[in-house]
Amino acid sequence: MSTTHIDTNALQRTTLTGQGQFAEILNNELCGAENVVGSLRWLDKGDRFAVAPQTGTHQLIYLMEGEGVIELDKKSYDVKKGSGIYLGPSETASISHKGSAKLKLFHLVVPKVADR
Repeated sequence: MSTTHIDTNALQRTTLTGQGQFAEILNNELCGAENVVGSLRWLDKGDRFAVAPQTGTHQLIYLMEGEGVIELDKKSYDVKKGSGIYLGPSETASISHKGSAKLKLFHLVVPKVADR
């Protein structure tokens, strides 16, 4: 295995209307990560990221910058830098921007690996 430097500031961002911007920073193409996908997301005023359940996966979302509101099980929680949530295969959440600065998220999707 070799070490791979990924300049996350140089990666092309994709804009999704009402859902902010995102860029994959960890995947098979970038660094040979066959079983995981990691992305950065940026939310601005009015943006909302709805995290859909993905069968057979586990997801982690970590707030790197800014403030937001996370909705879990129809309850809202104010969150800020350093907050994180774990979602199992059937769980959902949504994250909305709050505050004056952009909200930056790290989103990691990891599939359950079968016993070998």
